[in-house]
Amino acid sequence: MTLTVTGPAAVSAHTRGRVATAWWWRWLPFAAALSTVSGLLIAADTDVLDILRYLAYGTFSLALPGTLVYRALRRGPHTFIEDVAMGIAVGLVLELAAWATFSALDLRSVVWLWPVVVIALFVAVPGLRRHWRVAHYPTRPSLAWSWALAGVAVWFVAYLYGVFLSVNPIIPGAESTEQFLDLPYQLSLAGQAKHHLPLDVPQVAGEPLHYHWFAYVHLAMTSMVGGIDLPVVTMRLMVPAICALIAVLTAVAGWRLSGRSWVGVAAAAMFFVIGEFDFAAAIWPPFGTQATFVIWPSLSMTFSWALLVPLIAVTGELLRREHEDDNAVPRLGRGAFVLMALFALASSATKASSLPVLGGGLALACLAVAVANRRIPWRTVNLGVLVVVAQLAATAVIFGFQTYGISIAPLNNISWAWAAQGEPRSIVKQVLIIGAAFAAYLLHLQLRAAGIIPLLWIRKARLEPVQWFLLGGAIAGPVLHLTLSGYAASWFGRAAFPFSLILSAWGYALVLDRARLSARGRALLGCGAAAFALALTAVTWKYATGYAFDRPYSTIIPMLKLAAVLGIAAVVAAIAWRLAQRRLAPLRGRGGVVLLTAALVAGAPGLLMDVKVSWGVPGGPYGHKARVPASAVQAARWVRDHSDPAEVVATNSHCSRLTRECPSADSFWLSAFAERSVLLEGWAFAPRAQALGRPEFWDQELYRLNEDAFYAPTAQGLSGLRTRHGVRYLVAVREVGAESGLLQGLATVVYDNGRVAVYDLGKPAGA
Repeated sequence: MTLTVTGPAAVSAHTRGRVATAWWWRWLPFAAALSTVSGLLIAADTDVLDILRYLAYGTFSLALPGTLVYRALRRGPHTFIEDVAMGIAVGLVLELAAWATFSALDLRSVVWLWPVVVIALFVAVPGLRRHWRVAHYPTRPSLAWSWALAGVAVWFVAYLYGVFLSVNPIIPGAESTEQFLDLPYQLSLAGQAKHHLPLDVPQVAGEPLHYHWFAYVHLAMTSMVGGIDLPVVTMRLMVPAICALIAVLTAVAGWRLSGRSWVGVAAAAMFFVIGEFDFAAAIWPPFGTQATFVIWPSLSMTFSWALLVPLIAVTGELLRREHEDDNAVPRLGRGAFVLMALFALASSATKASSLPVLGGGLALACLAVAVANRRIPWRTVNLGVLVVVAQLAATAVIFGFQTYGISIAPLNNISWAWAAQGEPRSIVKQVLIIGAAFAAYLLHLQLRAAGIIPLLWIRKARLEPVQWFLLGGAIAGPVLHLTLSGYAASWFGRAAFPFSLILSAWGYALVLDRARLSARGRALLGCGAAAFALALTAVTWKYATGYAFDRPYSTIIPMLKLAAVLGIAAVVAAIAWRLAQRRLAPLRGRGGVVLLTAALVAGAPGLLMDVKVSWGVPGGPYGHKARVPASAVQAARWVRDHSDPAEVVATNSHCSRLTRECPSADSFWLSAFAERSVLLEGWAFAPRAQALGRPEFWDQELYRLNEDAFYAPTAQGLSGLRTRHGVRYLVAVREVGAESGLLQGLATVVYDNGRVAVYDLGKPAGA
């Protein structure tokens, strides 16, 4: 017998079924992205339990408390995804404050209580309980929007698998294992943050660490609270998770500032799908990179974007005019000031380049509004003062006024491209080479910002304050990069990246609006863009080679040749388009959007070419790598498991190549895997060494004391190490140099795997 339900009951059942189906469909993009990313992590030898622990930590220690606080600060809801994404960013700020508080009170063992305190507050206080549930979100992202964003995140994690996850073991398991030099150094900073406040240089015990180290607090807290081994967090979990968060935050920020949902997704796609414009199979482009290669070798830069993007969002929100009714995104309200202060303070020492670029954006917005309205925009001025105060505080307290080799030297970072080096040149040729260098710089790093140009044209330079703000940030970064000297100056250009991408995507949206394409026309445009990207990638993959170095400017020639070919093709296509539109009315007024689309996706081969040169190369193809033998790591982890965090370790290993004579002093493996301060390991990255600019250690007496402990030990010398410097263990790496036979009579061998021996000097008296 079949029972048929009719009337109101049938309608109700149908409605419930439709709602349930819609609920599952809305969550499907997230589930698909999460499962795919988890699969890639498992393929990279990540334990499933570690993935679950990380998800639990992110949910209950970051997302939940952060979202509650964000909801309490913002005026009204917009979308659920904004609440959670901005909430996680707020959670990262709260995490930093919790780490500092519990570390200062020497309560690291119970640091897991900090999210409990926040959650309990929102349970106990009646006025805060309402933030547990939002009855109605006025806006819901479309399924297409959600799938596009999920695709961006999955694409970039797949890229990370090819260039980082698959070629770097979590724990070195062979004597020949090599790692990019910065990886063990970053791990050592995370170990320092896990056990110490204030932080010292891990490789020079007692030397203050004047550095942007806030990112490593996140690694330390994840390990302490999440119960995950620190190398697993550093080498597997943090980078994909933070990159996915940045993609979502970029989409949310672009939506909030422009009022257009697809502006955010387009900006996220240009951030994590499109690479740098070039035509070479090379590991390091001539002007560096914005996203490729930078993401995992510089965790501080990556983490800084996770705080800078929401800072851009709330700062831009505060610059929105009260009468901007065309922006359908609800205002944040007065809580935006608190959010800006939180993100600014956290960003200040996450990466020193963030706030100066943000300040440049505010400066241009202030100037433009003052000129247009003939009055000083005091709100913008006050926001600028907040940024300056936060930067000065970080410069004094965290950075100790260290410059890390940065100096004022205009164009020094690109002048190599036109250096004559004895080659006779006419003035005309030199001018042409200089012009080519600037063109290559803009094409390579700024082509994704091409959407800014039509935005300025369409608006006739009459921009809204938030647009001036984004433009100022987009300009400030490259200007600082070209004004200052030193590799560290490139971080300013990368800090400007979110500004330029959001504004470029905004400009693209305006061009797309003016084209008045139908749904079919937009689909054709999308398919055409994909076809162009695939064709360009196939050609680059097959024909691009490494750089030639016969002349200084040789490295920029391939990209200029490609640009010339594409430029000629664009001219021919434009002529054909103009002729064709006389007969085909649908083509009229739509050539501009096709051209801009092609320009924005022209860097599509970038990430895949990076995978091509990295795939299957142990440790990656990058030149400056350190040997990290399994025997050394085993000894370091033994020391970690059999020592107190306050104890200091000494070693005879100072060079990444495990040789005794080492002018570079770039060994970091012991402090990394032991999670202990080392009396003297590698001092190359220490701020004082960077300032002095010479290879030898600045305290030769301490250096001799350290070396004598291994090669000419005396009871008096070892006693001095133990009592004055707190050294408990000596880690002797025999490949560097066999320790003196006298050492066994003066200290106790407690670990020996044949290649590395650990000697115990005993605890100091009274310890």
